[in-house]
Amino acid sequence: MIELSKEWDVLGPFPIHAREQHFLEPSFPIDVKVPIDLNAAYPSSYADGGQVTWSKARADKHSGILEVSFSESVRWKSLRDSVGWAGLQHHAVLKTSLTVYPVSGSNSNSRPPHLRIKLVGGSYFTIISSNSTGKVPRWYAGNIYDMERALPRVVELPEAPSFDKPTTYDIFVSGDYEIRLFGDPRVQRNSDIPAQTIKLEVEVDIDIEQVVWEPTQDVVPDVVSGWTFGDAIGIGLRARDGWWSVLDAQIAHPLEEYLSLNLPSAKFRLAPTQARILPLRIRQNKDLPLAFTSINVTLVLQRNDARSIPIQHNSEDTITLELSVAITHVVMWDGPSPTSSNPVFKGSYFFGVSDSIPTNFLVIPPESSDKRRAPILALHGAGVDIFAPSPSKSFWAQALPRQVWSWVVIPSGRTSWGLDWHGPSAQDAWGVLDAVTDILQCSESTTWGKNKWGIPSAIPNRKPQAILMGHSNGGQGAWYIAERFPDRVLGVIPASAYIKSQAYVPWTMSRSAHFADPFLEAILQTSLTPDDNDLFVGNLRGKDVLAIHGGDDENVPVWHSRELVGVLQNLEGVDYNTSRVEFLEFRGQPHWFPTVFKNDQVQSFIDQLFGAAELGSQSVTYPEIFSLTVAVPAESGSMRGWHVEKLSIPGRLGRVSIHVIEQSTSSAMLVNAETTNILEFSIDTKLFGVLEKDMQLYIDGKQLSDSRNTLQLSGRMQTVLSSSNSRDDSELMGPAPLVFVVPEAVLDLESGSTSHAMSIALRLSHDLLLYHRLDSEIMINSEVNTALLKPEFASAFSKGNVIVVGNEAALELQTALRRGKTNFVSENNFIDRAARLFPIRTGVPVPDWIIIGGDDGRGEGNVIAAGLWDSEWNWNKAMSWSSTM
Repeated sequence: MIELSKEWDVLGPFPIHAREQHFLEPSFPIDVKVPIDLNAAYPSSYADGGQVTWSKARADKHSGILEVSFSESVRWKSLRDSVGWAGLQHHAVLKTSLTVYPVSGSNSNSRPPHLRIKLVGGSYFTIISSNSTGKVPRWYAGNIYDMERALPRVVELPEAPSFDKPTTYDIFVSGDYEIRLFGDPRVQRNSDIPAQTIKLEVEVDIDIEQVVWEPTQDVVPDVVSGWTFGDAIGIGLRARDGWWSVLDAQIAHPLEEYLSLNLPSAKFRLAPTQARILPLRIRQNKDLPLAFTSINVTLVLQRNDARSIPIQHNSEDTITLELSVAITHVVMWDGPSPTSSNPVFKGSYFFGVSDSIPTNFLVIPPESSDKRRAPILALHGAGVDIFAPSPSKSFWAQALPRQVWSWVVIPSGRTSWGLDWHGPSAQDAWGVLDAVTDILQCSESTTWGKNKWGIPSAIPNRKPQAILMGHSNGGQGAWYIAERFPDRVLGVIPASAYIKSQAYVPWTMSRSAHFADPFLEAILQTSLTPDDNDLFVGNLRGKDVLAIHGGDDENVPVWHSRELVGVLQNLEGVDYNTSRVEFLEFRGQPHWFPTVFKNDQVQSFIDQLFGAAELGSQSVTYPEIFSLTVAVPAESGSMRGWHVEKLSIPGRLGRVSIHVIEQSTSSAMLVNAETTNILEFSIDTKLFGVLEKDMQLYIDGKQLSDSRNTLQLSGRMQTVLSSSNSRDDSELMGPAPLVFVVPEAVLDLESGSTSHAMSIALRLSHDLLLYHRLDSEIMINSEVNTALLKPEFASAFSKGNVIVVGNEAALELQTALRRGKTNFVSENNFIDRAARLFPIRTGVPVPDWIIIGGDDGRGEGNVIAAGLWDSEWNWNKAMSWSSTM
């Protein structure tokens, strides 16, 4: 039995910029490793008198929700009048207590209970015992976004509770107010005072089966007129303890007549307390009758010896799980909707390489198949769960205009927040579009399969182009994806979009800026350059854009869209004007309004894009001028067939400007390309048709006939989430699996608890699943050699992106790292601080590599060294900084 106190001690507020808490200790300015003085005062520029002290707060006794605000010591209106929204961003430390009562029959040999903890609205939490003075705390990330379908986090107590009397622990929470999350207080609560809303729930992880089914994590496609819309199924599983591998998956009678399941090609294993989604591929033989509303699945799992955990094999080594997975039948959609609602159904596909990550998406089918038009790719805003309250009643799907001849494709972006439609979220957008194309072409359905309702491609055997549409964060995503992959885009309709995170809420109140070397800050911020949409608008040359914004937008100020449109119009007007750039401002409208896309202007713009697409490439005239700007080649596609493969100096912008001229004295076309910071590039002859003609190609004034085609995978640590770990990388491939490798000591021999390195791997695995629905495997060093020799044994190691936790790497692992290159290695002394810089959220400036030191409240000022590799993964003096040099 446990009891969580409703009483809280609160310290704050302290100024920080958005996401700066990832560089600071979550308990800043206090040290939780020593006793806390609740009478002490601490400096804060927000408070009258320049100091703040501890105060009291109480969570609601029914809901458990805690509202944290500082109304007495801070003049928020004055701060806002001075620095705007940046003056509302703040950090606070919260402290409460948890009491664990002994269970009848327990003794000193009883297994300490695991806790299941949910923290919504808070950045991090930790549990401290009275006996843990001086020990490094384990900070766990909270569900600060209030993500949908979130699993509680399984947490070990820092010390075993007493078996004969109550034991009390302290819980500390890092509370960080961000405008993007909590909103403008004047809008949200009609007040100048910002308030954090935090909810903490704690329960004992009661004795469950060795492996438990977590149905909220399941991935299942709808059955459309008898056939599944996609071949991916995912089963959510969680291990209580021990290492468990899935041996078999079977469909029960009588469904095996219609369906069968295939296990993934790589071994699937759960680490102790880890949750993962088991990927299964559906094989369908014939129409599935409406009478079947669920799929009964039998899983067989076996407990494995993970080398460092001795296990005495017995009859419990193998277990069987019987599951019943619900399915939804959807009827054929032919013709206009009989009601005002859009017909919507849910599909599935495998995101990433091979069959690793089952993923759901939504589609709105066209009314007719007698003509075929390019699809619309619709990107949702931040916090919008496209599957809520149900796929057929999805708020986002019902807000979109259904088309007569075009599919509307609705990706999740991994989750409702994802990575702001960058990295894996952008890959998910293209992956879903490609999956829908394949499903419509390859399905055996006689009503909608075999390409009867297919998606057209402008170039045979190429991926289709799309119209990009998005709102708010999705509008920003539409700008972002269109600028990075212009050859796959017909036109762009971004609504209520912001330019970039630093422009949304400036970093005016940065604490790190007081301590960090400006050159270090410059190095760190190169990792944000790839997200700066204003730097890449020139890549939309030749693309039509209709930007939309409500004139009274209370969430994203309307000047963001005005500014981006103005920048693009200025670029278009310099020496060419080949696209239509329009701005539609709805005076008096807020951030969201029902007709933002359902209006005549938007539909007319879409129809004109379709009309222009039918004209084809014959509309190209000469001279032709365009320019491609790239920050991270691994996260960028091509423009007119030109694709940057390598930068001379990673971290700096690369640009290639192309000028195509018809020569009066020769039949050969003259192509002049001027490059800046470009080491290698490639040209696709089918997309750059000039290469199929008689041509003279000059690169930086020198005639060239050939170019190499190898790819670099560097630029920022965030790339590890979207890198394919392949020399044949492109926007058409998904990311490689993530594999955490930890030292042999999975158990801390002194306390008997999970080792610090293992704890870090489990925490990051949980965060990746929560924030991005990305899968990860955990291995130990002794398994590396086997994995190198027998790739089928462990998994995804041979083709995965490897993250080493700890500095006790085996010789075999060191060999593997030299072979495959890793950009995230943590040392034990500051392993928790390093783990908080792992790229879970956008806006955290971490380049290729970073060495982090201890924390004394200086944030980025505590970085020891950071930088980017050169184009061959070697030391790059020009783009590196060290406090010791």
